[in-house]
Amino acid sequence: MPDIINTILWPIKWVVEAILVLFHTMLEGAGLDGNAGLTWVLSIVGLVLVIRAALIPVFVKQIKSQRRMLEVAPQIKKIQDKYKGKKDQFSREAMSRETMAMYKKTGTNPLSSCLPLLLQMPIFFALFSVLNNAQHVNADGSRTPGVGLLNPALSESFGTSSLFGIAPLHLAISTANGNTAVIIIAVVMVILMTGSQFITQLQIMSKNQSAEMKASPMYKQQRILLYLLPLVFAFSGFTFPLGVMFYWLVSNFWTMGQQFLVIRNLPTPGSEAALARETRLAKRQQRRGIVIIEDEAGVTEVEEIKNVQRQQPVSKNRAKKKSGSNKR
Repeated sequence: MPDIINTILWPIKWVVEAILVLFHTMLEGAGLDGNAGLTWVLSIVGLVLVIRAALIPVFVKQIKSQRRMLEVAPQIKKIQDKYKGKKDQFSREAMSRETMAMYKKTGTNPLSSCLPLLLQMPIFFALFSVLNNAQHVNADGSRTPGVGLLNPALSESFGTSSLFGIAPLHLAISTANGNTAVIIIAVVMVILMTGSQFITQLQIMSKNQSAEMKASPMYKQQRILLYLLPLVFAFSGFTFPLGVMFYWLVSNFWTMGQQFLVIRNLPTPGSEAALARETRLAKRQQRRGIVIIEDEAGVTEVEEIKNVQRQQPVSKNRAKKKSGSNKR
């Protein structure tokens, strides 16, 4: 089984190594020390930014799939309520047929929102494998070379590099052997990783959920995950080497920023974020002198407010003089 996984990941790992080595070469050409830990950390940052930017179309597709599922959710709920409490085989088959017919009619698929995530998993596994293998020490003391441009020399450079000359990137808290710098840097990164993940999930749950979604069992599961994920990062921070943790930290920051932009500009209909966006748009339209009016038929009319010249106030004395001149 591992051989099959390695075969599948091989082309992805090759691309990952090519991007990592490209950034390393560029930074070295800019005057940075090729064997320094900072150079390799910046190369990891560049690698994450390129990979996550390339996945933006996949992420947008996932958002659109989730939106379509939300639109059809009330109709699916009606079908479920229709057969609620009926556990016989005929009722279950009928509910399944009506549900699939509704998906087909609306052009939605419950698995389509999961597909982008499944496509991302091999890439993340390849990223982890490349970084972890380069930091792994073999029995003979050598470093494991990559499958492509990460040759033995570069793999050795990466595996033996140290951040600030005191924190080797291949060490973790569990293997630090009393190295205070490694422990402090790892603890700080665990805190940042946990905080960024918590903020990302919290803003989804508090701002980007409709009232119906908050009443669903899935929302309760998300609340449980909100507090379980920090434990996952605490465990990974104890066992993963610094080089891998830098990848994870930068990726978390990207996710947090990306999610913020999505919630602000493409919020879930009926959510707190959607109401906030409507308020912002209304204020912006008022500043531009545009008023949106909806009649009873639901037709939207746009009316532009014309600038009316403001009448200047006139003092009492000037008013009397003006009235007197008019009498003459």
